[in-house]
Amino acid sequence: MTGTIADIELTIHRHDQQNYAVDFRYSDNDPYSQSEVRLGAGQAAYAAFDFESLDELRELGDAKAYGQALTDSLFQSEELRTALAQARASVEQMRGSLRIRLNIHPAAGELNSLRWETLLDPQSGICFSTDQNIHFSRYLASMDWRPVRLRAKGELKALVMVAAPQGLDAYKLASVDKPAEVESVTGGLGEIPATILEKATLNGLVSALQADEFDILYIVAHGTFANGETLLWLENEDGAVDRQPGGELVTRLRELENRPRLVVLASCQSAGRGKGDVLSALGPRLAAAGIPAVLAMQDNLTMATSAKLMPVFFSELQKDGQIDRALSAARGLVRDQTDWWVPALFMRLKSGRLWYTPGFGGPRGEFEKWPSLLRGIQSGRCTPILGPGLNDALVGPLRDLAQRWADELQYPLAAHERESLPQVAQYRAVDQSRFTAEDEWLAQLRAAIRKRAQLPADLGGPNAPVQKMLEAARQGLVEKDDFEPYKILAQIPARVFITANTDELLEMALREAGKNPTTMVCPWREFSEDADPGLYDNDYEPTDEQPLVYHLFGLLSQPESLVLTEDDTFRYLIGITRHMKNIPSQVGRALADSALLFLGFQAEEWNFRVVMQSLLAKEGNNLLRRHAHIAAQIEPDEARLLDPGRARRYIETYFGRSSDIEISIFWGTAREFMKELSTRLSAQR
Repeated sequence: MTGTIADIELTIHRHDQQNYAVDFRYSDNDPYSQSEVRLGAGQAAYAAFDFESLDELRELGDAKAYGQALTDSLFQSEELRTALAQARASVEQMRGSLRIRLNIHPAAGELNSLRWETLLDPQSGICFSTDQNIHFSRYLASMDWRPVRLRAKGELKALVMVAAPQGLDAYKLASVDKPAEVESVTGGLGEIPATILEKATLNGLVSALQADEFDILYIVAHGTFANGETLLWLENEDGAVDRQPGGELVTRLRELENRPRLVVLASCQSAGRGKGDVLSALGPRLAAAGIPAVLAMQDNLTMATSAKLMPVFFSELQKDGQIDRALSAARGLVRDQTDWWVPALFMRLKSGRLWYTPGFGGPRGEFEKWPSLLRGIQSGRCTPILGPGLNDALVGPLRDLAQRWADELQYPLAAHERESLPQVAQYRAVDQSRFTAEDEWLAQLRAAIRKRAQLPADLGGPNAPVQKMLEAARQGLVEKDDFEPYKILAQIPARVFITANTDELLEMALREAGKNPTTMVCPWREFSEDADPGLYDNDYEPTDEQPLVYHLFGLLSQPESLVLTEDDTFRYLIGITRHMKNIPSQVGRALADSALLFLGFQAEEWNFRVVMQSLLAKEGNNLLRRHAHIAAQIEPDEARLLDPGRARRYIETYFGRSSDIEISIFWGTAREFMKELSTRLSAQR
């Protein structure tokens, strides 16, 4: 259990005019025990805060006395103190660390003005936020429903803006040594490449974020808090002072398609000054607007403290990607400074993680069966099964498209259904018509492609063929990406490709590789009268030069063939079960006796489960145990399980006809896996 991170959630909400109720929940995150500590039935913890006394202590500048008073106010309940002590004892026993998330209910927003970073353990008197074994952060709910998807450590990028406008002395503000700040930031970022903005203008910042996807946004600037608003002292085009309202930055970042996952505001008072409505300050507002993690300053931070804290923060962040742990380590180093408590972390990341390391799940994290897989590929005994993740670079994740469509429709049902395409499409088909659902879905695809690609003028119309738009977008990607997934797939000598995608990009790539693919659509609606009868003939044998591409869920060029709504999904399962004989025997043999390579699926999504249930449940697939199988991608989605071992067991239950069938899970994107595969194939050749 060494290295385990247990969780404590402290939720404070208003009880009456003077008192607040405190909910406590502890989980050790051990999959074998799943122990949990909560306040017992009928027990309730209450807290009361003397804001005037706390204000007086704040003015005195005694952080220790302030922290003690705040601790006494929060932990008035003996039951709450006992629950915390039990949780701490459990963590010490398993030699792990503890993550504490402070969640303040929106109705108790006045509590956000308190300096929670000074909070102490009521038993030991040690400050939570400087304890190396405690990861402390504030949690703020966001109305942004878009999931937070992590990226591989090797793909992280940072955008740095250092504002050093001329004329700061006229406002009695210290000058900013831009070269020194840039050197400090880039040095702390380590291996993460950084783009430095030449001019620290708001428009330049937004333009850079629109042009590329950055994981970290680091802003160094003076900030002041006046009249309920944060002001950032940026530059204009001439390099002079340009005071920009923090609300403008919040609005511009909220509108971005791809927002930074971590925003660091090395700006004084960017989290408020502890008086009035701190939620009007910049840091909390960015978090509430959907930025996954924001490190902001809740009062004046000296340059000396910043120079010590920030390099350590980024250096620690390089080790494991844990934002809250990195800040605890950095804050512990500057605990002797009077302003050590100023940095405040607002976060809505369950794991606290900024990045992940691609690779395979399992006890050791490596894949020992590369020779078996490579031999299967080279001998033509590998069947790729393709999912929508292969098109993420062209249209974005399917869940995001469904979410955007749901937002436009003001989808009225459960929030978690808003990113499920079958459920959103079902709603539209019932609310209007099946044709409307088809047409609007194609419109969503067109809009997504236009947003990501520079298309020819003749493909800009509202009724442009989606397939042509995809082909043009992919062509632009191929020219700058040596590891474009379809290009690598086309080099694999597979006889049969099975795809859950409704486009023909794979056929395009195969033709580019000099092959002559045959396309076939699964006749789930029994519209197979136009299909080539030879495809059902056992004498027909695809080859690696003339492969069969079998589309499970229809084609964009045949909207009536699309498996789009929930009803379609159920009818598909029923239809394919009743007409299993209509599946070409060549496809059946490929599924029964070859290495299966799943690419671009999410284990919990409809399309993956339907593929597993409809095809792999066929009789005669007992020969699968002869081969090594891989499922990629299992994308690290912050809103979902970040546990490769459990994801592997989850997928195995779908095969689950025999314990002899082993599935290796690649933890990462389809492109990351294809890059590794291409490298190994090239080495063998």
